[in-house]
Amino acid sequence: MVTQPALTVRIEPMTLDDLERVHAIERASFFPTWPDDAYRTELTSNKLATYVVARLEDVVIGFAGIWLMVDEAHVTTFAVDPAWRRRGVGERLLLALLDVSVARRAREATLEVRLSNVAARRLYEKYGFRPVGLRPRYYSDNGEDALIMTTEPLESPQMRERVARLRADLEARTLP
Repeated sequence: MVTQPALTVRIEPMTLDDLERVHAIERASFFPTWPDDAYRTELTSNKLATYVVARLEDVVIGFAGIWLMVDEAHVTTFAVDPAWRRRGVGERLLLALLDVSVARRAREATLEVRLSNVAARRLYEKYGFRPVGLRPRYYSDNGEDALIMTTEPLESPQMRERVARLRADLEARTLP
Protein backbone atom coordinates (compact mmCIF):
# COMPACT_ATOMS: atom_id res chain seq x y z
CA MET A 1 0.00 0.00 0.00
CA VAL A 2 1.33 3.41 -1.00
CA THR A 3 0.42 6.28 1.27
CA GLN A 4 -0.29 9.63 -0.26
CA PRO A 5 1.28 12.71 1.30
CA ALA A 6 -1.14 15.03 3.07
CA LEU A 7 -2.25 17.94 0.94
CA THR A 8 -1.09 21.30 2.23
CA VAL A 9 -3.18 24.41 1.90
CA ARG A 10 -1.15 27.61 1.96
CA ILE A 11 -2.67 30.96 2.86
CA GLU A 12 -1.00 33.72 0.86
CA PRO A 13 -1.68 37.32 -0.10
CA MET A 14 -4.05 37.63 -3.05
CA THR A 15 -2.37 38.87 -6.24
CA LEU A 16 -3.70 40.16 -9.53
CA ASP A 17 -2.77 36.79 -11.06
CA ASP A 18 -5.29 35.11 -8.72
CA LEU A 19 -8.29 37.11 -9.92
CA GLU A 20 -9.50 34.68 -12.58
CA ARG A 21 -9.84 31.88 -9.98
CA VAL A 22 -11.24 34.29 -7.38
CA HIS A 23 -13.97 35.33 -9.84
CA ALA A 24 -14.75 31.67 -10.63
CA ILE A 25 -15.12 30.82 -6.93
CA GLU A 26 -17.18 33.93 -6.36
CA ARG A 27 -19.55 33.05 -9.23
CA ALA A 28 -19.99 29.58 -7.75
CA SER A 29 -20.66 31.03 -4.30
CA PHE A 30 -22.58 34.31 -4.58
CA PHE A 31 -25.16 36.18 -6.54
CA PRO A 32 -24.76 38.95 -7.28
CA THR A 33 -21.00 39.01 -7.49
CA TRP A 34 -18.75 42.00 -7.03
CA PRO A 35 -18.12 44.05 -10.19
CA ASP A 36 -15.30 42.65 -12.37
CA ASP A 37 -12.85 45.40 -11.43
CA ALA A 38 -13.59 45.46 -7.68
CA TYR A 39 -10.83 43.10 -6.54
CA ARG A 40 -8.29 44.76 -8.81
CA THR A 41 -9.17 48.12 -7.25
CA GLU A 42 -9.05 46.67 -3.74
CA LEU A 43 -5.58 45.17 -4.36
CA THR A 44 -4.08 48.21 -6.04
CA SER A 45 -5.76 51.17 -4.35
CA ASN A 46 -7.38 50.37 -1.01
CA LYS A 47 -4.81 50.79 1.75
CA LEU A 48 -7.36 49.60 4.32
CA ALA A 49 -7.80 46.25 2.54
CA THR A 50 -6.05 42.92 2.99
CA TYR A 51 -7.02 39.95 0.80
CA VAL A 52 -5.72 36.40 1.04
CA VAL A 53 -6.16 33.20 -0.93
CA ALA A 54 -6.08 29.55 0.06
CA ARG A 55 -3.84 27.75 -2.39
CA LEU A 56 -3.62 23.98 -2.87
CA GLU A 57 -0.47 23.39 -4.88
CA ASP A 58 -0.86 26.16 -7.48
CA VAL A 59 -4.67 26.36 -7.51
CA VAL A 60 -6.66 28.95 -5.57
CA ILE A 61 -9.46 27.14 -3.72
CA GLY A 62 -10.70 29.97 -1.50
CA PHE A 63 -10.29 33.64 -0.69
CA ALA A 64 -11.14 36.18 1.96
CA GLY A 65 -10.70 39.84 2.67
CA ILE A 66 -10.89 42.44 5.40
CA TRP A 67 -10.77 46.17 5.77
CA LEU A 68 -8.94 47.49 8.84
CA MET A 69 -10.66 50.71 9.90
CA VAL A 70 -9.21 52.40 12.98
CA ASP A 71 -9.61 49.57 15.53
CA GLU A 72 -12.08 47.33 13.70
CA ALA A 73 -11.44 44.55 11.20
CA HIS A 74 -14.40 44.19 8.87
CA VAL A 75 -14.63 40.96 6.86
CA THR A 76 -15.61 42.09 3.37
CA THR A 77 -15.73 38.78 1.51
CA PHE A 78 -15.14 35.11 2.17
CA ALA A 79 -15.63 32.09 -0.10
CA VAL A 80 -14.33 28.57 -0.62
CA ASP A 81 -14.64 26.62 -3.87
CA PRO A 82 -17.70 24.36 -3.40
CA ALA A 83 -15.56 21.27 -4.08
CA TRP A 84 -13.34 22.13 -1.09
CA ARG A 85 -15.92 23.16 1.51
CA ARG A 86 -16.11 21.48 4.93
CA ARG A 87 -12.42 20.49 4.81
CA GLY A 88 -10.93 23.22 6.98
CA VAL A 89 -10.11 25.65 4.16
CA GLY A 90 -12.54 28.27 5.47
CA GLU A 91 -11.10 27.90 8.95
CA ARG A 92 -7.58 28.50 7.64
CA LEU A 93 -8.76 31.62 5.81
CA LEU A 94 -10.59 32.91 8.89
CA LEU A 95 -7.53 32.30 11.08
CA ALA A 96 -5.42 34.27 8.60
CA LEU A 97 -7.86 37.19 8.75
CA LEU A 98 -7.85 37.11 12.55
CA ASP A 99 -4.04 37.00 12.58
CA VAL A 100 -3.84 40.06 10.31
CA SER A 101 -6.41 41.81 12.49
CA VAL A 102 -4.41 41.22 15.66
CA ALA A 103 -1.13 42.18 13.97
CA ARG A 104 -2.68 45.46 12.83
CA ARG A 105 -4.07 46.08 16.33
CA ALA A 106 -7.78 45.72 15.56
CA ARG A 107 -9.83 45.58 18.73
CA GLU A 108 -12.54 43.34 17.23
CA ALA A 109 -13.66 41.77 13.98
CA THR A 110 -17.10 42.13 12.44
CA LEU A 111 -18.98 40.88 9.37
CA GLU A 112 -22.36 40.46 7.74
CA VAL A 113 -23.73 37.07 6.76
CA ARG A 114 -26.99 35.94 5.22
CA LEU A 115 -29.45 34.68 7.80
CA SER A 116 -29.94 31.60 5.60
CA ASN A 117 -26.21 30.77 5.45
CA VAL A 118 -26.21 28.44 8.43
CA ALA A 119 -22.86 26.78 7.58
CA ALA A 120 -21.05 30.14 7.51
CA ARG A 121 -22.79 31.30 10.67
CA ARG A 122 -21.68 28.14 12.50
CA LEU A 123 -18.07 28.67 11.39
CA TYR A 124 -18.11 32.28 12.55
CA GLU A 125 -19.71 31.33 15.88
CA LYS A 126 -17.07 28.63 16.39
CA TYR A 127 -14.42 31.35 16.08
CA GLY A 128 -16.07 33.69 18.57
CA PHE A 129 -18.33 35.84 16.42
CA ARG A 130 -21.72 36.54 18.00
CA PRO A 131 -24.87 38.15 16.58
CA VAL A 132 -25.15 41.85 17.42
CA GLY A 133 -27.76 43.13 14.96
CA LEU A 134 -29.52 42.92 11.61
CA ARG A 135 -29.21 44.86 8.37
CA PRO A 136 -32.72 44.65 6.91
CA ARG A 137 -32.96 43.79 3.18
CA TYR A 138 -29.14 43.95 2.90
CA TYR A 139 -28.77 41.53 -0.02
CA SER A 140 -29.87 43.03 -3.32
CA ASP A 141 -30.68 39.75 -5.08
CA ASN A 142 -33.57 38.73 -2.82
CA GLY A 143 -33.81 41.36 -0.08
CA GLU A 144 -32.64 38.92 2.59
CA ASP A 145 -31.53 40.40 5.90
CA ALA A 146 -27.90 40.25 6.96
CA LEU A 147 -26.93 39.16 10.43
CA ILE A 148 -24.19 41.40 11.86
CA MET A 149 -21.68 39.37 13.88
CA THR A 150 -18.80 40.67 16.00
CA THR A 151 -16.09 39.06 18.08
CA GLU A 152 -15.27 39.82 21.65
CA PRO A 153 -12.03 41.81 21.94
CA LEU A 154 -9.38 39.99 19.91
CA GLU A 155 -6.75 40.40 22.63
CA SER A 156 -8.98 39.14 25.44
CA PRO A 157 -7.70 36.00 27.16
CA GLN A 158 -10.86 34.10 26.16
CA MET A 159 -10.51 34.97 22.48
CA ARG A 160 -6.76 34.26 22.40
CA GLU A 161 -7.35 30.88 24.07
CA ARG A 162 -10.20 30.02 21.68
CA VAL A 163 -8.13 30.87 18.60
CA ALA A 164 -5.08 28.98 19.89
CA ARG A 165 -7.16 25.88 20.68
CA LEU A 166 -8.96 25.92 17.34
CA ARG A 167 -5.69 26.50 15.46
CA ALA A 168 -4.12 23.49 17.21
CA ASP A 169 -7.16 21.33 16.45
CA LEU A 170 -7.07 22.39 12.80
CA GLU A 171 -3.35 21.75 12.45
CA ALA A 172 -3.83 18.26 13.91
CA ARG A 173 -6.22 17.38 11.08
CA THR A 174 -5.06 16.56 7.57
CA LEU A 175 -6.84 17.77 4.49
CA PRO A 176 -8.80 14.90 2.91
